[in-house]
Amino acid sequence: MSDTILVVPDNHVLTLTLNRPDKKNALTHAMYDRLASEIAAAQTNDAIRCVVITGTGDMFTSGNDLMDFRNSPPLGQDTPVSRFLSAISTAEKPLIAAVNGLAVGVGLTMLLHCDLVIASETAGFKAPFVDLALVPEAASSLLLPQRVGHAWANDIFLTGRTVTAEEALRLGIVSRIVTQDALAGETASLAAALSAKAPAAVKATKSLMKSANDQVPARMAEESALFVRQLQSAEFMEAVSAFMEKRPPKFG
Repeated sequence: MSDTILVVPDNHVLTLTLNRPDKKNALTHAMYDRLASEIAAAQTNDAIRCVVITGTGDMFTSGNDLMDFRNSPPLGQDTPVSRFLSAISTAEKPLIAAVNGLAVGVGLTMLLHCDLVIASETAGFKAPFVDLALVPEAASSLLLPQRVGHAWANDIFLTGRTVTAEEALRLGIVSRIVTQDALAGETASLAAALSAKAPAAVKATKSLMKSANDQVPARMAEESALFVRQLQSAEFMEAVSAFMEKRPPKFG
């Protein structure tokens, strides 16, 4: 299972690549566990000054593996998912996301914890939680309205539509857009530039900019409780069945 997350440390940069292209890089509990461990370990490793998250192929991630989550709901406070969300939300070192394609669900919400987001011009962003009878996670119900405003956040969460790269740039979800061919190179250059800066100053600047979001842990806990409730609901079972059978869901 370890090869579903490629881990490459190089010149003070740790690159974590979601590597499950046959499943559109859908995230399993095991993948969350590896991501959480690597991000947490990087915080105490002086050789690492920046972490990059990207995906293999033409998909960043299709979000959670629905069958994995249906069969093993993330119950309790100490789960791979909760450890991952804690790791990205408390990371002291810069996190860069290189979005190489469609980012669905947590693929979008994790970006709200990244310090810089580079997207290819073919990238798209989608949060179909309500479509799957679920609720937003990663404190995104707090952070997305802060970032884009409540009207746009409602549009993104309630409709589940795909946001284009250009729209995401305008809304402030991404930092910059590059061509697909230039994505890897631009990301490497940016990560190298950050890693060459004074590490204590970089960490202190990041801390200052994140200090106002002290509500994040409480919101994550609130979202998690509702997310788990919905995972165990008849609504979610119907949503997954409809998705697998390629038909519209029937709620009530």
